[in-house]
Amino acid sequence: MSVAATAIGLCVIGGTSAIAQNRGAPVAQPVIPAVEWDKRRLDQLDRNVRRLERALTQRNAAGQPVIVEPDPEVIALQGQVSLMERRLADLEATFRRVNAENERMTFDLDEATRNNADLVRRVDALEDRIKTLQEEAELNAPITANSPTGDAAGDLQAAMRLSGQDTRRGMRALETVTVTWPDTPQAKEAYSRLGDIHVAGRDNASAVSAYAQALTGWPRTPWAAETVLKLAEALRATDRQTQACGALNEFTRRYAEAATAQQKTRATQLRTRAECS
Repeated sequence: MSVAATAIGLCVIGGTSAIAQNRGAPVAQPVIPAVEWDKRRLDQLDRNVRRLERALTQRNAAGQPVIVEPDPEVIALQGQVSLMERRLADLEATFRRVNAENERMTFDLDEATRNNADLVRRVDALEDRIKTLQEEAELNAPITANSPTGDAAGDLQAAMRLSGQDTRRGMRALETVTVTWPDTPQAKEAYSRLGDIHVAGRDNASAVSAYAQALTGWPRTPWAAETVLKLAEALRATDRQTQACGALNEFTRRYAEAATAQQKTRATQLRTRAECS
């Protein structure tokens, strides 16, 4: 709806006659009270304006032009609309600025989250590396005398349990037993256990050395006969057939009488494989 049309409608509703012929003087308008505009009034105004537009069109067509004076209410309303439009434009600009700022902050937050995740990964990797280096340093440190339980048998049992959980730490614990209690049966058994670990790791050369240490003096212990057979197998695996046959001869001379039937059968099989005379 045009401003001119609105002005015409307001003039009519106010009951004034702002229309004068070109030859006459304008008629003074009375003071019009402020109108509370709502949907009903605006709809009525729109209908009145449409009627006035049709009437003006007919008068203009008949050669009777009219002069319309602006209504103060319309001017005031127009000013209020202009003010509201400016405020709305300001709000829209503020909204766009805030929205842009939110987008920037969201981007920065995403970037910070990515950077934080990368830092966490790097820290975790460094911690794992430090832990590995500490473990390597601990496992490669020189073996020194140390008794966790204060007893040779207790230390051996603890080392055997550890070897079942962590091979490298278990080996170190067994080696510690041999250093801490060198002249005890527990030290010899620790060497025998070390030989078993070397065989499991396919290191037969180290197994030969460990078994030989365990059998120094040919101990009379329950595990000795089995250890002699393991020594013979490790010697044959390292192509030392003559020494393997010598170990089997010691088995026959020192341990065969108390050996189990299974151990005696193994000794016979080993003799055949080592081509003992």
